[in-house]
Amino acid sequence: MVKPLVAQAETGEATARHLISAPELIFDEDAVSNALTAAFEGVTDSSDVRAAAVGILGDAQKAGRAEIARAFAATPFDARAMTSAYCFLTDQLVRATLQIAVQRLHPKPNPTSGERLAVIGVGGYGRGEMAPFSDVDLLFLIPYKATAWTESVIESMLYMLWDLKLKVGHSTRTIRDCIRLGTEDYTIQTALLEHRFIAGNLELTAELDEALKTELFSGSGRSFIEAKLEERGLRHRKQGLRYQVEPNVKEAKGGLRDLQSLFWIAKRIYSVETAADLVDRGIFLEEEFKTFVAAENFLWAVRGHLHLLSGRATEQLTFDMQVAVAEAMGYKDTGGRRGVEVFMQNYFRHATQVGELTRIFLTKLESIHIKAEPLLERIFRRRPKMRSGYQVVGGRLAIVDDAAFIADKLNLLRIFEEALRTGMLIHPDAMRLVKLNLNLIDDDMRNNAEAQRIFLDLMLKHGNPERGLRRMNELGVLSAFIPEFENIVAMMQFNMYHSYTVDEHTIQCITNLALIEKGELEEDLPVASNILKRGVNRKVIYVALLLHDIAKGRPEDHSILGAQMARKIAPRLGLNKAEVDTVEWLVRYHLLMSDMAQKRDIADPRTVRDFAKAVQTVKRLDLLCVLTVCDIRGVGPNTWNNWKAVLIRGLYRQTKRALETGLEDLNRANRGNEAKKALRAALSDWPRKDLQIETARHYPPYWQGLHVTAHEVFAQQLRDIKDGEIRIDLHPDDDRDATRACFVMADHPGIFARLAGALALVGANVVDARSYTTKDGYVTDAFWIQDADGNPYDAARLPRLRQMISKTLKGEILAREELKSRDKVKKRERAFKVPTHITFDNEGSEIYTIIEVDTRDRPGLLYDLTRSLAEANVYIANAVIATYGEQVVDTFYVKDMFGLKYHSEGKQKSLEKRLRQAIVEGIERAQDA
Repeated sequence: MVKPLVAQAETGEATARHLISAPELIFDEDAVSNALTAAFEGVTDSSDVRAAAVGILGDAQKAGRAEIARAFAATPFDARAMTSAYCFLTDQLVRATLQIAVQRLHPKPNPTSGERLAVIGVGGYGRGEMAPFSDVDLLFLIPYKATAWTESVIESMLYMLWDLKLKVGHSTRTIRDCIRLGTEDYTIQTALLEHRFIAGNLELTAELDEALKTELFSGSGRSFIEAKLEERGLRHRKQGLRYQVEPNVKEAKGGLRDLQSLFWIAKRIYSVETAADLVDRGIFLEEEFKTFVAAENFLWAVRGHLHLLSGRATEQLTFDMQVAVAEAMGYKDTGGRRGVEVFMQNYFRHATQVGELTRIFLTKLESIHIKAEPLLERIFRRRPKMRSGYQVVGGRLAIVDDAAFIADKLNLLRIFEEALRTGMLIHPDAMRLVKLNLNLIDDDMRNNAEAQRIFLDLMLKHGNPERGLRRMNELGVLSAFIPEFENIVAMMQFNMYHSYTVDEHTIQCITNLALIEKGELEEDLPVASNILKRGVNRKVIYVALLLHDIAKGRPEDHSILGAQMARKIAPRLGLNKAEVDTVEWLVRYHLLMSDMAQKRDIADPRTVRDFAKAVQTVKRLDLLCVLTVCDIRGVGPNTWNNWKAVLIRGLYRQTKRALETGLEDLNRANRGNEAKKALRAALSDWPRKDLQIETARHYPPYWQGLHVTAHEVFAQQLRDIKDGEIRIDLHPDDDRDATRACFVMADHPGIFARLAGALALVGANVVDARSYTTKDGYVTDAFWIQDADGNPYDAARLPRLRQMISKTLKGEILAREELKSRDKVKKRERAFKVPTHITFDNEGSEIYTIIEVDTRDRPGLLYDLTRSLAEANVYIANAVIATYGEQVVDTFYVKDMFGLKYHSEGKQKSLEKRLRQAIVEGIERAQDA
């Protein structure tokens, strides 16, 4: 038999740890030992020994991993047992390879004192925590310079471990090397902080322990802590906010690395062995320790499932993996919400709690002067005078007397007002006190006029509502004061459009409002800035933004239900009846302006007239415009762009004029006359006869639907055009963050679809399109396109773009065939469910039927839809495209071949069937691609 080495930390280790399965099911030592003995019988060649060993250990490893995965699937939240089990299995494999190397490959009956060898786990492996595909970090400890024997043993071990497909990080060092390198490099120091004896010479390991304790880990550890905090800051900046919707479980803010960093620092200062020791040291309360354990267990469970499902060491919780992990952990769809959304809400709540624990811990470090107080506090020592009951501790706002503080429950709100007034951060001990007494915030307090005043002032008075609201949200005060808010805390919206959780989106919206009020966004947002300069009811707009998404995550329409909730909540915030009515209206219709601007043709007078009738007053229009801008900007860092700005501004200005001068001013004749007058001025050098030809050749819709710049381009293209000629003009439209593509050619059926196919082939995203036929048989089509990143095309790319479009229009390239290989849905995006809705509207336009197709976006969708309509002899006048992440709303203004609307229900159903078929076939093609 293969005999175990004398020292290998084996006594009771497996039973001391809680493993997810019985130790013998994970690694049966006796069975493996017997199998190795039998396999080595009569084998002398070292390569044969190694091959036999790897075969047997590989089978044992495979069986062990399968058993852990099976048990973890059965108990998907038992993360500690899962990490310990992978660690136990790895320990057995490392020990077995050492035994084989020492006893079979390089036997040395009487090794010298210089040929002692200890195998030590460091880093996560040393800590005893491993995910399914974690690295195995080994320290081969030797007493002096490496000998030929130790080098051979280590080399043989590594080859066997590599053959077992383990990712081994390794170093061979003496005790002196460890001390020297640990002093120079904090990464090495951190790894040594969590070293663990695996096998080999126990005496040598004891010598290392003593040397580390007396030489490397003595002293305050201040430089180590500063290095760890700097490393944490860099990591957070790289990974982004914890509220972003595809977090890195290990590295992101609120992730596992934050908990590990916290523990490393604690271990370095207090020499603690477990997180539970932090309670005995007075760092954490018992409840906070439970929070630590719960967060750590949840995050490790997520990481374990993420590894197993992806089959590799992946840490990014991408959209597709979120669905798979949620299913593995047993989350089910319920109450109008997908299981994945419930899962991610739990994830973000744990991430927030990790942030709170970190704040508490870091402040404790400051109190014992190990961590430097914030730099700004050191520079600017002058502090505002504190109100009674408060003091400054470590540069933060602290409470003088805890009992006196909680004796008046309004202090649970006042402290946030004092923090904003003084510009100071709240001391974690004060935050801890607030959190422990949330039960004091009851109906009596919610209906207290002074409490309502304080809460509104937090948003309205200090110019920095974001900081107060975010801290209140993280401590649970916001949900306690407005219980309806609790449902949206850390709630993720499972789509690619929203970059933040619902509560964070709400705070981002209010942040944008405060910035506009300060005049900091005047250049980007001239209309909204001007509205606020003229003055609006600030209470109404702030409360409306706070409540606009309050009903998200429920089965009902969140705008309708949210308005009903706002009617109950707004009075509790101190608003009068008229203000409550306006807030209710704003919440009910908070998507109206965005939808009208992005999904309808705002050049059509009926669009503006219908919107004006819904809004009714300029006062409401002003409030809705500001709310809409803040809402879109609060979706994500790159959601707002010039295209949306132009649409919102255009709709606002036209509606304001209509409300002020009367709706009768909105008619086609007025617009047509103004447009022709503008064109004549732009083409003042043209002969009068040519101008008359140009202004007479177009039907009325042409004049209302395009700006004079496009009219001028089309006039130049149509002038002297020859039979069969195709004229293309590509021009960056910087005001709209898009490239305007104008096409002129002889009209024939299906032109619009062919243009859509040509643009899809070059990877262009169409955001708007208009098609007009002249009286003399030409088609004038204008498309606004963006590249894959949502930007106008660079001038250098336009020649190739023109060439590809020209070839497609001439029939040299068949879009339908070429798109088959390109029309793909990315793997990470396949988890999204976007139901298809198709509606027909004959009231929204005077002369067209509006077909709205709300479905899953993909590169060839517009081409498929327009081709399907063309095959049904549908004339497409224009298309408006609104994209919301993976969802798209394509709106078509159409007529039949006789120039009539589609009033017949039978014709509408026939068209809907065609469109749905085109969508289904396209999705199947995209999935197969």
